[in-house]
Amino acid sequence: MKGNMTREAFLKATAITSAALLVSSLEGWAAVLAEKKLRVAVIGCGSVSNRYIPQLLSSKLIEVVSLCDIKPERAIAQNKQYNVNAKTYGNIDDLLKGVPFDMMVTLTDMQNHGDLNKKALLAGKHVWSEKPMANTYAEGKALLDLAKQKKLRLWGAPAVVNSPQFAFMNKQIQDGKLGRIAAAHGQYGHTGPTWSSFFYEKGGGSMPDLGVYNMATLTGLLGPAKTVMAMTSIVNPERTIDEKGKIKVEAEDNAHVLLEHDKGAISHIMCGFNYFDPHGHEAGNQTLHSIQIYGDYGNMRLVGYDWETNGVWLDTSWDKPAVLMSTDKGGYEWQEGARVTGESIITGIEPKINVEHALHVLEIIEAARKSQGTHRRVSLKSTFKWPML
Repeated sequence: MKGNMTREAFLKATAITSAALLVSSLEGWAAVLAEKKLRVAVIGCGSVSNRYIPQLLSSKLIEVVSLCDIKPERAIAQNKQYNVNAKTYGNIDDLLKGVPFDMMVTLTDMQNHGDLNKKALLAGKHVWSEKPMANTYAEGKALLDLAKQKKLRLWGAPAVVNSPQFAFMNKQIQDGKLGRIAAAHGQYGHTGPTWSSFFYEKGGGSMPDLGVYNMATLTGLLGPAKTVMAMTSIVNPERTIDEKGKIKVEAEDNAHVLLEHDKGAISHIMCGFNYFDPHGHEAGNQTLHSIQIYGDYGNMRLVGYDWETNGVWLDTSWDKPAVLMSTDKGGYEWQEGARVTGESIITGIEPKINVEHALHVLEIIEAARKSQGTHRRVSLKSTFKWPML
């Protein structure tokens, strides 16, 4: 053997190298990280990190080793608030040169996701990204190609496919309980965030912030979209933001999107930042739903939002009332995506969340904007494995 490497050390190193070649199925990384915790770095310590950090800290398989924010005081504050005991950084370059880690969780302004995720992949890190993972489908596809080239894993929010209610609705559809699916509707809106301007700047908008959930749910249940038609608009051309005062709105704050699925099914999604909806988040109100799916044998209504599910009304009879089913959330929370995918790297078990699905939703958003600009139906080229469950 060369140098001081023993035969045992050589065989171990060879095994790790061989295992890494199996990463596409997660088995390789599970072998590499056996008996270890996944070391995670969180970049972006704004409001959404208040949901993600506790989720990550709750896992016995994950250790948060780094926190990063372009406003370093925010990383320091979150480190103290949640007793993380992590190193803190003010930019991604220092983060990547700092304490070693295995996976980066991206929670920054959405316009920066593509660049940050690319840097992490180039540095050999797995990535979980809040939505969207990139600004365009082409950029997102390039990230996935890079991840495959580097034998790394990449995932993008949202995690709606993880809820028991999604699984229940999926089973009813696959079992034919609704008959032939004809139509579906999804809606999500409020009067708009005030804590940051990026929602209203170019690359922001109500579709990548809000509509993305309904797009993920409906394509997950009905299958990939083949074509898109949409109308988008800016209802409120000015917004008052906490840190900046009045700003000009550049991205759509109102959108209606039609998706053509296979076998004649058509779904509709509406989302916006001008929706007065004071009761939309009330878990106790079982009459409020955000998703509805129609077939010729029955229909289903998802109580609550698809990111905060509370049950499913199933209506399959002409003479009997609808039945409220699948009310157990099973511990599901919308912010669990990074934890679940991170744990999958340790366990080697594929998660339900699928990066090709996230990319398909990203292409839908881009196609909707193109449809508005050209007044035409836009064909999609992306797809994903379906049924998902």
